[in-house]
Amino acid sequence: MNHRMLASGNEAIAMGAKACGVNIGVGYPGTPSSEILDVFSRLGGVAQWAPNEKTALEVGIGAAFANGRSLITMKHVGLNVAADPLFTIAYSGTPGGLVIVSADDPGMASSQNEQDNRRYAVAAGVPMLEPADSQECYDFTIRAFELSEQFRCPVLLRVTTRVCHSKCILEKRDLETTPRTGKFDRDPKSNVMIPAYARIAHRKLRAKLHELEELNEKGEFTRWIRKGDELGVIATGISFQHVRDAAPEASLLKPGLTYPLPLETIRRFAASVKRCVVVEEGDPIVTEAIRAAGIPVEGKAEMFRFGELNVNRVRRLLAGDLTPETPPPAGKPPQLCLGCPHRKSYEALRDLGCIVSGDIGCYTLGVLPPFEAVDTCVCMGASVTVGLGMRKVLPEAEARRVVSVIGDSTFLHTGINGIVEMVYNRPATGHVVIVLDNSTTAMTGLQEHPGTGRKLDHTPAPRVSIEEVVRGIGVDNVDVIDSTADPAGFRELVSRRLSSNDTSVIIVRRPCILALAKAKSYEGKNK
Repeated sequence: MNHRMLASGNEAIAMGAKACGVNIGVGYPGTPSSEILDVFSRLGGVAQWAPNEKTALEVGIGAAFANGRSLITMKHVGLNVAADPLFTIAYSGTPGGLVIVSADDPGMASSQNEQDNRRYAVAAGVPMLEPADSQECYDFTIRAFELSEQFRCPVLLRVTTRVCHSKCILEKRDLETTPRTGKFDRDPKSNVMIPAYARIAHRKLRAKLHELEELNEKGEFTRWIRKGDELGVIATGISFQHVRDAAPEASLLKPGLTYPLPLETIRRFAASVKRCVVVEEGDPIVTEAIRAAGIPVEGKAEMFRFGELNVNRVRRLLAGDLTPETPPPAGKPPQLCLGCPHRKSYEALRDLGCIVSGDIGCYTLGVLPPFEAVDTCVCMGASVTVGLGMRKVLPEAEARRVVSVIGDSTFLHTGINGIVEMVYNRPATGHVVIVLDNSTTAMTGLQEHPGTGRKLDHTPAPRVSIEEVVRGIGVDNVDVIDSTADPAGFRELVSRRLSSNDTSVIIVRRPCILALAKAKSYEGKNK
């Protein structure tokens, strides 16, 4: 029996994972992917937040080596962190199902770039499914695990913001597979990628991709909607939905397994219409692949490469309208909450004239008025190392003004290596790192992390102590202070540490006001 319901793409992925007996879901929270593991956990699945995406993928690889099924979730920039194991596991594969969700963010609703992670599928040589709605999120998740095990390879499930968060009717199958008991089959020639075995594995990988292309030509993952022969549109992901509204008269081809593409099917479709246009969000990846195969298609103008597509933009794209687009109405700029514990810290850093190397999180908003106290922001964990680089080359007076600011979750994600660098290759002027510890992963939805003392489902867990970690690495001075309760003391402490040649970590600890009430409710339930 099937059950109809309204569900978002993220909810549908979680339901698909639960339905096909996933043993474990692992990820790092990042919009627009964050809800997947929360929902999977609420459905009764085993889910956990990892310190970062590389760790998450490696845990998932281990589960799949043991013949289990693992779902790994992250936002698009998270796959940069997980790329190292991704490229190698594409060679070796795993006997159990390994599905990696990459949630891309066209338009950068909450990201520092809008990279198109479809390029990872091509670069790493892993098959990629692109759902266009919640129903396909559910169905493709189930098929992704089946394909992963059939071809012994990881599968990339690439979704975008609009697919993740939009809701539509989902027909959920009456399917509930019990997670299998793991077993390990020793197979070093497949699982140990020394050069001699990896050379063989690379050839096997390319052969698998040829097999997958042949499977894709059978049409299971492709929708061909025949209308007139004047205009044909090849559309992927959410673009398919926009095209249906923008050009109802057009014939449509929607590949769902977009790497490797069903090029012969595309060739037949292009030949069946007088004009064939590829509509895709982000980079012209499908367009380039089709043209490389010698199939004549139109792509989109460069102006449509940026941001999300919508029905109006697709109409303009198809019409070749290159007039300047109307800027969207100005919205309310984001800001730190009025009771945010980071506010007093940034007021002090601003007033002290610090050069602030910033990081990714709520506290990045310290770049905006009234604080204007963040000078750089690159990627997670870079605040520490970028600050160290500044200290190495600036004149002493300026070097002594450099401070690295990082959050608690981000520190545990990729900040620790920066502290090792600071102790090992210390600048002549020392350095000051400020950890803004609000006891949550705030910007992505108040998720737990190893320093909160709670697991993904908010049950108790061992708490990783940031101060003990940095003391163990060998930092000279480790201070814990509440800059909201003692702003004068915080300002004096920062001034004193900046004037020394020591390495210093100042942990500014005060819970996020939004997370505090939730944390109390969790603690009440867990007593």
